[in-house]
Amino acid sequence: MSITAVGSIAYETVRTPSGTRERMLGGAATHFALAASFFDTVTIVGCVGGDFGEEQFAILRTRDTRVADVVRVPDARTACCSGDYGWDLNTPESADSQPHVFEHFRPRLSAGARACDVLFLANIHPALQVNVLTQCDQPAFTALDSMDLWIEVARRELIGAISCVDCVILSDAGLRLLTGASSLVAAARAVLGTGPSLVVAKRGEYGAVLVTRGSVFAIPAYPCERVVDTTGAGDAFAGAFVGYIARHLNRPLTDGVLRRAMAYGTAIASHKVEGFGTDRVVGLTLGAVEARVRELHAIATFACEPASVA
Repeated sequence: MSITAVGSIAYETVRTPSGTRERMLGGAATHFALAASFFDTVTIVGCVGGDFGEEQFAILRTRDTRVADVVRVPDARTACCSGDYGWDLNTPESADSQPHVFEHFRPRLSAGARACDVLFLANIHPALQVNVLTQCDQPAFTALDSMDLWIEVARRELIGAISCVDCVILSDAGLRLLTGASSLVAAARAVLGTGPSLVVAKRGEYGAVLVTRGSVFAIPAYPCERVVDTTGAGDAFAGAFVGYIARHLNRPLTDGVLRRAMAYGTAIASHKVEGFGTDRVVGLTLGAVEARVRELHAIATFACEPASVA
């Protein structure tokens, strides 16, 4: 199977209690691809400026990820964003984004990217998400992410994009904002009613929830002792979740496969937050990921017995 990921490639400046890092490689497509590449061949579709060098391309190529669809515009600057975090690393105390070349991003997929088995649409404008969907040759599985900005300014287009995909991955706050439902499960059910078969709610340090038409599954976050940088953790989670599904598309997507995909997403996201930017995931091994999945299983498992049993 092959995965095409369409989204932002950017420089990130992050300040947290653990320190400051400036202009490190990031962006939704970057973090997604680094995680998904553990499981399948990934093609990144994005754009960068003339300030994007071979060192950054080398990171994008981790685990043989394909970068031929990354357009480099020599006379433009790569998108950049920054965030200042206090001890609560779930939400930055201040944030800034300069889209630069990404402001004019109009994805044009190569024949190889269009022929993907799995398509992931990161949080670009929903009109662009739909445009990419129309370019592809009927992928077997499609998923999208989005953010509060598009829910607020492009709600109709976003609902249209959601109706065209198999899986929606949003923050729990985003699901509530989109649907107006106070209950996370009710919000997910409302989204399922528009077309998708899977909804995943990202809940940061509280884990993630998977809702299908027939089940609800919740997984805790891995309890990291040291959290350094949470930027891109949700994208890393999505990459591993979608990547694991891609690895198993040759058989039915059973409840067991989906739950294990949630576990792998959680494990890789936990590794990501233990370092700045892409540092941890670039050098990560599948063995280390699998060890953490086993730890998650031990953490979240308990014996179910009647309360009357001593």
